Amino acid sequence: MTGPVIVALDAMGGDHAPDIVVQGAAIAMRRLPNTRFILFGDKARLDPLVARHKKLRERFQVHHTDERVADDAKPSAALRAGRNSSMRLAIDAVGEGKADCVVSAGNTGALMAMARFSLKMFPGIDRPAMASILPSQRGESVMLDLGANLECDAENLVQFALMGEMFARTVLGQKHPSVGLLNVGSEDMKGHEAVRGAATRLRSPGSPINFFGFIEGDDIGAGTVDVVVTDGWTGNVALKTAEGTARLVTDFFRASFRHSLTARIGYLFAASALAKLRKRLDPRQYNGAVFLGLNGIAVKSHGGTDALGFANAIGVAVDMRNNGFLDLIRDGLQRLKDLAPAPASAN
Repeated sequence: MTGPVIVALDAMGGDHAPDIVVQGAAIAMRRLPNTRFILFGDKARLDPLVARHKKLRERFQVHHTDERVADDAKPSAALRAGRNSSMRLAIDAVGEGKADCVVSAGNTGALMAMARFSLKMFPGIDRPAMASILPSQRGESVMLDLGANLECDAENLVQFALMGEMFARTVLGQKHPSVGLLNVGSEDMKGHEAVRGAATRLRSPGSPINFFGFIEGDDIGAGTVDVVVTDGWTGNVALKTAEGTARLVTDFFRASFRHSLTARIGYLFAASALAKLRKRLDPRQYNGAVFLGLNGIAVKSHGGTDALGFANAIGVAVDMRNNGFLDLIRDGLQRLKDLAPAPASAN
């Protein structure tokens, strides 16, 4: 797609807003010179931050509001009372066609509720799903759903497979990403009815999905497939387990190199390799969970991230816009309609 990319930013969302929002946008602009930003938030706080970036400030537009969504606000309450909040106004800018995408580090539940209300669901998609990029032995992979839907039927999983496949194309640049359904075994008879029903449909002749089949938990880190599809309950548990394991391994490394003088000397020789490992596992490199299924592009940054992490979340949103994510979903859904419906399954 051509033309400048207009990104709406919830400048007051997140643990370190608005400082890291403005700094992150500045980093993103240097990487993506065709990008412009509308910042929604407290003008008295934002103007001095924008003024620090003299060469870039003409690409910032500040829209004042002194209202913000609290981190502990319930989604329903935020939806009712937050119409003039920085989060809601940023989302509305996308819905009104004033911006191409929205990025926020604010309250996840409120962001989902507001985005679903304002942007609506994409025609043909029943439920939104949260997707994110994870490191693997083969590079990077996409995983969804990460918590938006605790229970899913076969049709939901088929739609998640389509959205995840298109996300891998537009953000990771993979031409023919493989898709796997997370299961308790790789055999066809394994798993509950919804998973088996989704697999049957994804294997149908004419399916737009490059379906690998069932995968297990250890296949996530191995990178067996490019896109891992599961329900939100399982996906959230798997994600938190992976994050905890990464922290555990990092702590073990640190403790090992402090164990003795010989270990400290060994660290000097291994410093370069360990620096590469830290960069590979740096969560900032994979920051930016996406709400797929909405009729618009909405990216959720981790609330505690720094400017680099926020810039990476912006990059995810811009990649989706530039590579025509919504158009790809539209085309894929049309092809799915020609397939036999997934067998009915109870939630």
